[in-house]
Amino acid sequence: MGKEKPKIAFYWCASCGGCDESFLDLAEDILDLVEKIDIVFWPVALDYKRKDLEALPDQSILMTMINGSLRTSEQEEMALLLRRKSKILIAYGTCAHLGGIPSLANQFEREKILEYLYKSAPSVVNKENVLPKIQYDEKGHKVTLPEFRNVVRSLDQVVDVDYYLPGCSPPPKLLKKAFSLLLSQELPSKGSVLAPDIALCYECPRIESKPKDLSIAEFKRLHHTQPAPEKCFLAQGIACIGPATRGGCEARCIQGNMPCTGCFGPTSRVRDQGAKILSALASSVKAKSEEDIDRALSGIPDPVGSFYRYGLAKSLLRVKRIESNNSVESKNNGVEK
Repeated sequence: MGKEKPKIAFYWCASCGGCDESFLDLAEDILDLVEKIDIVFWPVALDYKRKDLEALPDQSILMTMINGSLRTSEQEEMALLLRRKSKILIAYGTCAHLGGIPSLANQFEREKILEYLYKSAPSVVNKENVLPKIQYDEKGHKVTLPEFRNVVRSLDQVVDVDYYLPGCSPPPKLLKKAFSLLLSQELPSKGSVLAPDIALCYECPRIESKPKDLSIAEFKRLHHTQPAPEKCFLAQGIACIGPATRGGCEARCIQGNMPCTGCFGPTSRVRDQGAKILSALASSVKAKSEEDIDRALSGIPDPVGSFYRYGLAKSLLRVKRIESNNSVESKNNGVEK
């Protein structure tokens, strides 16, 4: 008998599905990969059920990649189950890594979200004002739905994570390198982000055109201007999150004449990606009077959506300070259920 192949699993939580599709971006390399592994759970692509996963011995899966942030009780349960069954757990893609675009919902209370989606939205017809229930009983037939939690969380705010593969979605080059590294058992230190630990600016093809001292009179919205294809976006007054973002994406957006939006998250030297770029841009604003500052910043009408597009769940600005019995407790709102 041949040597048993390492067991691999994939799972999709709250995300767009692009991370699952990104495996196909390996093109012909995917054929070499499937010869080396045994996929034992990938419900979005193959006919696997939860009971199939539950039947596997604990720690029998070498590596599981979970993409998507976590919003429901079912997603939490599956993350905990996959953690128990796996030796290595990887947060795959921006949503699992940082909370992603779904975590922008953390700006709003759960009740307000449900109220809008099921009652107030222009396209909704719901005369009875019915809201989803966790349990519903109709003539003896019971239906159970997952609970919609208070906040969106990143994977490591729910379970212990071994490694992170960033990107929306992770590019083929990094994915292939990660598989090669992990299957060879040449493991980096736990908690490593499997991408270069440098700012995107250092691999940006426009870095030579970035001034040492920026002086931005006003920020321009992308659809109001035609960016020069070879000039630094910041030098053109267009907000680019590259200075606060980890490299490794090969500047794919910038090569398409679009500024970086920050999907690779921060480097190891940045504690809060949004605060980092906010500080950098604010210090570059030329305006001094309140009127001129307001005019300059009007080109960034949604600071949260611009600076925390992918990482609101992990932001330090989400920390609440709770005073009790003369002690101060820090509680991350992104970790609350």
